[in-house]
Amino acid sequence: MKEASSASSSSLASEIPLSQKVIKVISNVCFSFFVLSVLVVTVIAVTYQPPDPWLQSSSALTSSLSSVLPNSTFHTDDSLLPTGEDLLLSSPSPSNSSSSTYQPPDPWLQSSSALTSSLSSAPLNCSDPRVLAAIRSFNARAFFRGSIVFLSYDAPVAGPHPGECDAAWRFRNRKEKSWRRYRDYRRSFEVVYVGKFRSGTNAAAAAVASPRSRAARPKTPQISADADINDTIPTVGSESQFKKGKYLYYTRGGDHCKGMNQFVWSFLCGLGEAQFLNRTFVMDLSICLSGAHTPSGKDEDGKDFRFYFDFEHLKESASVVEEGEFLRDWRRWDRAGAKKNGRISVRKVPTYKVAPMQLKKDKSTIIWRQFGGPEPENYWYRVCEGRAAKYIQRPWHAIWKSKRLMNIVTEIAGKMDWDYDAVHVIRGWKAQDKKLWPNLDADTSPEALAAKLTKVLRPMRNLYIATNEPFYNYFDRLRSHFKVHLLDDYKEMWGNTSEWYNETMALNGGRPVDFDGYMRVAVDTEVLYRAKTQVETFNNLTRDCKDGINTC
Repeated sequence: MKEASSASSSSLASEIPLSQKVIKVISNVCFSFFVLSVLVVTVIAVTYQPPDPWLQSSSALTSSLSSVLPNSTFHTDDSLLPTGEDLLLSSPSPSNSSSSTYQPPDPWLQSSSALTSSLSSAPLNCSDPRVLAAIRSFNARAFFRGSIVFLSYDAPVAGPHPGECDAAWRFRNRKEKSWRRYRDYRRSFEVVYVGKFRSGTNAAAAAVASPRSRAARPKTPQISADADINDTIPTVGSESQFKKGKYLYYTRGGDHCKGMNQFVWSFLCGLGEAQFLNRTFVMDLSICLSGAHTPSGKDEDGKDFRFYFDFEHLKESASVVEEGEFLRDWRRWDRAGAKKNGRISVRKVPTYKVAPMQLKKDKSTIIWRQFGGPEPENYWYRVCEGRAAKYIQRPWHAIWKSKRLMNIVTEIAGKMDWDYDAVHVIRGWKAQDKKLWPNLDADTSPEALAAKLTKVLRPMRNLYIATNEPFYNYFDRLRSHFKVHLLDDYKEMWGNTSEWYNETMALNGGRPVDFDGYMRVAVDTEVLYRAKTQVETFNNLTRDCKDGINTC
């Protein structure tokens, strides 16, 4: 009986067509793949931590701001609104991630030409092409594990002593996706040892003497200590060129003297509308710094846009013209046109309620938006609210931090050999407000910081502390565990003998420029972004929420 049943089943199996067998196998494989996919998606959904929108794309940043943006003044904060280059950076490393082991460059790495020079009794000729080749070869081996990408080299020059050469090169940080270039110059001894960051002073460009004070809006010097910086103001041109152009002009509104975050948000609204209308944006290089960032606590007008932002990059990324040059040409060519019955056409727009879409087909040479109403009706960013938000894209890529500030950032990172960890310690008025941040003060005390940081960072590493804590010795307890670095340890980089001091004074008509609070936050933030391991206050150090209680 059993033999009969087995025989019948085998005969049935043999009768099943081959195509049905193939379909059955494929369906089983597909079902297995589906089950595996569901399992993977489930695991990702459970373990995924939402990213911080402030470090993501411009669209995420725009949606984040739009969801919390009130119709009144921005709330003053100690944080810094990221600019274009920050939105391209990777998200900060979690505090528990292990930093890669740093291999210090071997000072005895030598190329064949260097060995020949050291054995020769003849003095080292720094202009010899083989010297540059040896320096390039040495750098390629000494820094290959670090964060440096070498872009170009200048010809080496003689150092102060025989056998020493000073070399200069351009480089960028490997973590930056933007191709912003920086410079370094170092002293090499027979190309067997490379000095500290910016040690080869003979290879540095000569500093520019400060010009005498001129008119209210001085001409920008054509020569800068950093040859890569071009801060010159573009001119409109002849009468025919002016009349052929199309301009969007915003007069000052209620944003003036508000926080820098609100200034950037509003400025990019105007720039975005100009791009939507295919017009040149008329911008005022004179901005007002909020008292939140000044030593006196009072608003300070007359600050130059170029102190804080990269004007050269802005000129390359968008069509802009400086307000002073524009108004002078407007008056001149308008008077000339009046005699010829050909005055410049202007459309005045007295309210933000006239949407950009209504101006798309306007043929006037100048569209003049006026913001004369009461706050918050006179804020620039109101133009981009409502339906206009679907049409106006803020060009975040056009705003970068000033390269003069970024040179300080690279110099600080270079002093630590680009191998350091960083912690962001937010205190200030937030630590004093116990209602919104009940635990922040205690969680960022010296004892609490020492207990937490020693668990997530390796001992005796370079530790940069980005903070708004005013007392320099507040972090002394950490010095027994780490090599602590604070921004005030590098005051010489903006002191009265520094490149930054001379260059900003030249922009300011020969008057010294204060290294204000916003500049400090900008440098702190960028040094933090370049650390191997980053520890954040509200993500890692405290139980409190960034925007106050019950906002996490």
